[in-house]
Amino acid sequence: MSLPRVRRTLLRDEAYRLIRDAIVDGSLAAGAVIRDADLAERLGLSRAPIRDALARLSAEGLVESKPQSFTRVTALALREVRDAGVVVEAMHDLAVRAAVPHIGEPELAAMRAANARFADAVRTADVDAALLADDELHDVLVLACGNRAVLATIERYTPLIRRLERRRFASLSGRRSIRLHEQLIAACAAGDVDAAAAVNHEIWSTLDELIEAEEQQA
Repeated sequence: MSLPRVRRTLLRDEAYRLIRDAIVDGSLAAGAVIRDADLAERLGLSRAPIRDALARLSAEGLVESKPQSFTRVTALALREVRDAGVVVEAMHDLAVRAAVPHIGEPELAAMRAANARFADAVRTADVDAALLADDELHDVLVLACGNRAVLATIERYTPLIRRLERRRFASLSGRRSIRLHEQLIAACAAGDVDAAAAVNHEIWSTLDELIEAEEQQA
């Protein structure tokens, strides 16, 4: 496993982000035992911010601990992914409904640029770039809605969903996602809140398909 060292000014939050991302992208695999001393050495930090980050990740379902015994990466739990998906979809629906009436050309241009990056990443099967571009597109609406609770909730639960999306990336219909993004942008440009919300719901229906595919393979 290779993790970059952290600038000391970032400490707990940056340690949390790096460990979380390593779990989501599989660098820290399900079941992997985590030792705070090892992570502290790899990241160039003391053990205190590592412990704080692991406690936060435990609360978010990405890490599990047994006192005086072990700390390890949790297995992918489809029920938790489904529950997280319901919550995150609801937050994106709130963001869409609040943001669409106020969307202007700068926001639309940002969404179009993100979808172009998404399309390029899909064509080259670049999982990291595709998921980043997808986040950037939807983040335009999340930030435009101006609701910090919506943003915090999405950030809290999305990593659970991303673990499954990364595992099942090859089964995602990239062309379908590109088309749905285009429809979402068009609805935003028209100021049609209901149409944008309907497209958002269809986008999130993909998650149910991924869960079903994973269940059939299990």
